[in-house]
Amino acid sequence: MKFGVFDHVDKSGRPLAEQFAQRVEYVAAADRLGFYAYHVAEHHATPLNMVPVPGVFLGAVAQATTNIRLGPLTYLLPLYSPLRLIEEVGMFDHMSNGRMELGVGRGVSPFELNYHNYDPETARAVYGEALEVLIEGMTNDKLSYVGKHFNYTDVPMELRPLQDPHPPLWYPSSNPDGSKYAGENGFHYCTLGGVEMAKANIAAYREAYEKRGSTVGAQRPFPGGAAIGISRQVTVAETDAEALKIAGPAYKVWHDSLTKLWRDNNVEGPSFARNTVDTVEKAIAGGAHIAGSPETVRQQIAEQIDALGVNYLVMAFNIGDMAHEDALRSITLFGEEVMPMLADL
Repeated sequence: MKFGVFDHVDKSGRPLAEQFAQRVEYVAAADRLGFYAYHVAEHHATPLNMVPVPGVFLGAVAQATTNIRLGPLTYLLPLYSPLRLIEEVGMFDHMSNGRMELGVGRGVSPFELNYHNYDPETARAVYGEALEVLIEGMTNDKLSYVGKHFNYTDVPMELRPLQDPHPPLWYPSSNPDGSKYAGENGFHYCTLGGVEMAKANIAAYREAYEKRGSTVGAQRPFPGGAAIGISRQVTVAETDAEALKIAGPAYKVWHDSLTKLWRDNNVEGPSFARNTVDTVEKAIAGGAHIAGSPETVRQQIAEQIDALGVNYLVMAFNIGDMAHEDALRSITLFGEEVMPMLADL
């Protein structure tokens, strides 16, 4: 069992320079505590994400850490020139000494795509071509590609990644179709949502992956070959009551940021947004947020691991306007008092 950290880096109300510096300190703590990886989101024109250019932020994080693996979960491929992204991936994999974990996706928010003057209806096709270009460029000395959306002829690939043949690829999904796609293509995988929703997604991934039998990219040591992950928000404090007191207000700020574009435009969000409840108490009841003392958190996580059969737990300890000190205490208590007791599951 491995444990990672996920981060929206959502707007906290503090000056951004201060928030960024605190986040680097937070990830450095995760590194010292032995977490496997730090995954950061990419969103645009929303308070949900203050690092819409993840490579810039992760470049700073790489210089402050040594062992923890790092990467976006995910790069929104339709918003990139594939050639430029190949170069960014190559740079970052070397800057981090081969610690990159490369998440890819097409983007679930039509508003964010539209802000970039991009038609959401074509995003899936563009994503598919961009991914083909990305892999082709990372694995060859020259890039040649002919497609509907992208064309390249004998472009020298001077910035190949450090990892051979390229960093491990990840694909998150909150529905069975996307989960099946991830398994069929050999991506490492992560899902979210309540226990029952996650079970269906994981079953779809597992069935598809077992037919394929291997992952793409550099091989990483996950049981069975692929990471099968579940994302959870986790708040740890000395007592259950204190954890809930910290989690409640921070969750509200995070939820308001998550749903802002949908509320502003008076429409329903995608499935993951519609299924995200508006209070931490409801999130705890559904299994998406875990809050309590180390003993309580350890017990609840063990139950979820057993119920879902995952080998990777990706946790957001730092959400909304949570105080930096509370987030550091939460991740430290987990790393010192919870993680060692669960590592052998």
